[in-house]
Amino acid sequence: MTASIAILDFGSQYAQIIARRVRENNVYCELFPFDAPAKQVLAINPRGFILSGGPASVYAEGAPQIADYILDSGLPILGICYGMQALTHALGGQVDPSSEREFGVATVKLTDSTPLLPTPEFHALMSHGDRITRLPEGFISLAKSGNSPVAAMGDLEHNYYGVQFHPEVHHTPSGSEILRRFAVEICNATPNWTAESIIESKVEEIRQQVGDKRVLSAVSGGVDSSVATALVHRAIGDQLVSVYVDTGLMRENESAGVVSAFREHLGAELIAVDAEDEFLGALVGVTDPEEKRRAVGEKFIRIFEEQAKSLGQPKFLVQGTIYPDVVESSAPDRNKAEKIKSHHNVGGLPEDMEFALVEPLRYLFKDEVRAVGEALGLAEELVWRQPFPGPGLTIRCLGEVTKPRVARLRKADAILREELRNAGMIGKDAETSQAFAVLLNVRSVGVMGDSRTYEEAVAIRAVTTEDFMTAEWTRIPHEVLAKISSRIVNEVEGINRVVYDITGKPPGTIEWE
Repeated sequence: MTASIAILDFGSQYAQIIARRVRENNVYCELFPFDAPAKQVLAINPRGFILSGGPASVYAEGAPQIADYILDSGLPILGICYGMQALTHALGGQVDPSSEREFGVATVKLTDSTPLLPTPEFHALMSHGDRITRLPEGFISLAKSGNSPVAAMGDLEHNYYGVQFHPEVHHTPSGSEILRRFAVEICNATPNWTAESIIESKVEEIRQQVGDKRVLSAVSGGVDSSVATALVHRAIGDQLVSVYVDTGLMRENESAGVVSAFREHLGAELIAVDAEDEFLGALVGVTDPEEKRRAVGEKFIRIFEEQAKSLGQPKFLVQGTIYPDVVESSAPDRNKAEKIKSHHNVGGLPEDMEFALVEPLRYLFKDEVRAVGEALGLAEELVWRQPFPGPGLTIRCLGEVTKPRVARLRKADAILREELRNAGMIGKDAETSQAFAVLLNVRSVGVMGDSRTYEEAVAIRAVTTEDFMTAEWTRIPHEVLAKISSRIVNEVEGINRVVYDITGKPPGTIEWE
């Protein structure tokens, strides 16, 4: 097994970003709850441990503590923020409330030499109200900041380190190098986590899971399902049959493009199913977003079960579930985060479905998925297609989903993406990671042709992100926004108002529902 880094999550909002930064340095890592069983964590053959931040204070009753097996392992440890304080507490040091809390970017200055920190002075994000007041035996202070006399510490003999700041965020420019130094130079983990190595390991996993059985692939046309299908096809060839379901909830011209791209570029068998009436029928009267997701998820499975009957009853179903899906759906085996929403391919599946799932991308980030897709030789239009949720326009059509409202939304969405493409703002090397329209379940008064209108409003959403765990709203030039708004109002019947969503993630999610 590839040597790796185990990350223990003490409740940090940045825990998944730590994992991304480590993997960006081509080192495999996995994220576990702080109290995960030793057997589960040690099964990945860790070369070292990273302890994440968290909202608790180590001296509070019931505060999370470091498991004994971590300290007993003799492996290197890096504690980040709360992780540093927990390490201090566990080894006999002292942590106390600080008279002056430290939030935001601070200047960190080295006070002693260390293989962990690359420069004598750097900027870093601080977010803490406690501080180290007595170092554990064997530790020395390595750095300080304005409000942290111990901004970094280390026991160089045991390779134990702690940093009060957050190296995983972009506000700490040298943070990625700090994590690389810990993983590669201190832990001696081999940086061999590449697209090619991912493909090799996943192909072997797929073959071991399915054997010589037939496998059905759920194809949506998005990058995730496309790459998942390509991986399975690489592993088992003609044992795979792909099914594309036209739900009637797709973007403009999407169905024809998906079918064409798969048959021309992937070379896998593809069955296209027209199920628009079935999906719209299942959504009649449904307005709650979770109910929408469950309705779509169940309908997908039932249609795949029908297809399976005519294909000799395949026992396995491929899905393009990726790590952000798992995190937001609060999968119990990997995290303890609060559930944000169900994903149709994670939290919306019926309990009595007849398939075992094959999810080769389940613990990959979006950028890793795209890299794998390119390494597999998939066409650019598949790998760099704008992300699209499994439930389709269902969750971008707020309120009840009807055929006329979906048609209205589809046209507005096509205008948005066309204008952003014309402006060079979407595509492989463009700034915008995802852009779409949302039809709101509100009406507003307007004036068209000297007549009063009372019609629906549409919100447009465009975000910039690397991993879809966090996101910033895209700064679309005003002249481009003006053209998008003008075209939508003039060309889409039933819409008389356009607004632009400038909410980041967090506090919002990328999708509205």
